[in-house]
Amino acid sequence: MSTTAHQAETQLLVDIADGIATVTLNRPAQFNALSSALISELQAAFDRIAADPGVRVVVLAASGRGFCAGHDLKEIRNMADVSDVESLFARCSRMMLTITRLAQPVIAKVHGIATAAGCQLVAACDLAVASESATFATPGVNIGAFCSTPGVALGRAVGRKHAMEMLLTGAPISAARACEIGLVNRAVPAETLDAEVSAMAGLIAARSATAIASGKEVFYRQLELPLDEAYAVAGHAIACDFFTEDGKEGVDAFLGKRAPRWPDRR
Repeated sequence: MSTTAHQAETQLLVDIADGIATVTLNRPAQFNALSSALISELQAAFDRIAADPGVRVVVLAASGRGFCAGHDLKEIRNMADVSDVESLFARCSRMMLTITRLAQPVIAKVHGIATAAGCQLVAACDLAVASESATFATPGVNIGAFCSTPGVALGRAVGRKHAMEMLLTGAPISAARACEIGLVNRAVPAETLDAEVSAMAGLIAARSATAIASGKEVFYRQLELPLDEAYAVAGHAIACDFFTEDGKEGVDAFLGKRAPRWPDRR
C-alpha cells in the first residue's frame, strides 16, 4: 500500500509498496541539502521503518538534479556558536548510524552529485547504485572545513588511501571511479538506474527477512572485532539462524527441492 506524502512542502517523501520503502529527499532547489528539518524527517522515517515488519528493503533516492549536496551551509552560517553546529552534526550522525542499525538493507539510488554529507549518506548505506553521470566528492577543504564526519563513513566504505585522497583534495570522482574504489556497487546508464535498483531491491525483498536482519547486524559488528572474536560472533549467529523458523523452513525447502515460504515478519 502506498504511503506517499503528497504535500509539495514536504522535504521527504516516503512510499511503501511490496515490502520496499522508497525514501526520497525532496529539496530539489537546494540539491537536497541536509537542513536540520530534513535530518529530523529522515530520522523519523527511519525510526518508523525500523518498527515496520512489512518493510524488507529501503531505497534512499532524491528528487531534482542532484542526490545530496551535503549540509545546508546557509543554515550553518547563521548558527550562533560551535555548540549549535556540533548539535546539528550529532543529530546527523545519529541518523547515519540509524541507517547502519536498521534491520533492513538500505540501497542508495544516486542520480546526480553526492557531496560532503551527501557522499556520507551513500557511504553509510549498505548498497549503492549510481547513474554513470553521478559524481562524488568530500570538498570541505575547499571552504576551510574538513569533511571529518563524512570521512567516518567514507573511511569504512573504501580503502584508507582512497578516502584520504577524496578528503584531502576535495576533488570530485566519477561514478565509474566510485565503483572501482567500492563506494558504489554499480555505475549504470541513467535510463536503467530505476530498473537496476528495483531489481536489486526485489531480489533482497524475496529473501528471508530474519536472516538478513541478523546477518546485517553481525556483519557490521564483526568488522570492529579481532579476527578470532569475529569468527566466534559469526559462528554463533549462523548456528542460531538454523534454528529460527526461517532457517528451518529454508533448509526443508532446499532438501524438498521447493521454493521457501517465508513468514511475513523479521
